[in-house]
Amino acid sequence: MARQSGIIPIAGTIGNFTFYKTTDGFLVKEKTVIDPDKLANSPNYQRTRENNQEFGRAGKATKLLRTAFNNSIKKASDNRMTSRLTSDMLKVIKLDSTNARGQRNVIDGELELLQGFECNKKVSLGKSFFAPYTTEIDRAAGALAINIPPFIPANMVVVPAGTSHFRLFSQAAAINFETEVFETSQSESIYLPYNSSLTALISLSHTLTPANSNPLLLSLGIEYMQEVNGTQYPLKNGTFNAMALVKIQGL
Repeated sequence: MARQSGIIPIAGTIGNFTFYKTTDGFLVKEKTVIDPDKLANSPNYQRTRENNQEFGRAGKATKLLRTAFNNSIKKASDNRMTSRLTSDMLKVIKLDSTNARGQRNVIDGELELLQGFECNKKVSLGKSFFAPYTTEIDRAAGALAINIPPFIPANMVVVPAGTSHFRLFSQAAAINFETEVFETSQSESIYLPYNSSLTALISLSHTLTPANSNPLLLSLGIEYMQEVNGTQYPLKNGTFNAMALVKIQGL
């Protein structure tokens, strides 16, 4: 892949070259065409077909996860989150030691690999929120929770300029990656002032179907606010918000 360096940026296709704009600038790549019949039937493309099947499965699983966590992702994500998540989901699939190449899937892979995934790589939860917390998943009861002991915000939270308050939010989900059915639960703290006073114990709890037979995922995020005349406004439209998948329990 080449980068355009001329003074006139080009977008579109000229001959066998495609010019397009990305967040890294204007790029150019040469078009490659593979005969569809060969791609579908030739033994030479067997590995390509297998790779395509698994990449497609990773893309579908990523879309499902994004849909399940959509309300939280809207608060904290970067413009490359989808591509990063798809890449990691493909790694999950490739760790499937049960099925043959091309048939490997998320359920038989290692979904726990996604634990720690940051939705906003520009501002990660791990570098924004330092207060200790514990996660709980009781599959039999369908109970999930994040418990955060009292902490001093000024010591444990890194905030962008202009922050007066912040809020912690969590989402839990049970996702069936085969039927594409899911259920979710959301929880959030009150608006907490950014100061040197000790907070109360914070418990972000969730209830899902008891004895759930699907993978369980739990996220934690932080959003920053600015209070103006008694009203809380998202700081800089949520640019500095962070969220991560903090606990995953596969099958």
